[in-house]
Amino acid sequence: MKLIFRSLIYVSKVFALSALCSLVLSFTYFLGYISGYSYCANSVCQFLSDTQDKPIVEFTPSPFPSFLPTPKSTPTPKTMVVKPETKANWSGPELWEAVNARRQQLGVNPLNSQSELCTIASIRLNELLDLGKLDGHEGFSSLAERRPDLKWIFEKYNISEFLVSGAKSAQDAVALWENTLGHKKLLTGGEYVWGCVYAQNSFGVAIAAY
Repeated sequence: MKLIFRSLIYVSKVFALSALCSLVLSFTYFLGYISGYSYCANSVCQFLSDTQDKPIVEFTPSPFPSFLPTPKSTPTPKTMVVKPETKANWSGPELWEAVNARRQQLGVNPLNSQSELCTIASIRLNELLDLGKLDGHEGFSSLAERRPDLKWIFEKYNISEFLVSGAKSAQDAVALWENTLGHKKLLTGGEYVWGCVYAQNSFGVAIAAY
């Protein structure tokens, strides 16, 4: 009987000890749960929640896949420079030879060069070049008054002026004079003995005198 009583006491102690252990474990789990929730609410879980609540940033993909080379921009075409047509630039000596050659063909004497007449031709050519066009002999008509130092030349000779512009060559200039009323006298006038011719940039000045 005593043995049974002792066994019951032992079982009761074991049961009580087991219950106490269970109670302690339950209380420990409860404390761990509360602590974990508080930690999540105050740190990491809040960060994750903030991350989820942030607005989405849209990404626009490149129109060209990354594995393809980026196309180079089309180079700006270079402007083609067109050179202006070269102006006719026959010289005074060429025109002088063409005038005398045509005079001889027409049966009249060639002109003889005279230095004072070349002075007048030079002045008149420079005036026309500065003006950029023919002046209708206005500069020639007033030259003796504008240049008193040259007045003696007009008193010594009977002087005529012949102008041309835009000819492509010396021969073309002579043809223009020959086919223009009044200017043809430069080529057919046997009375002219002296002369001088200056030319530049398709302008030509011929001075003839007797």
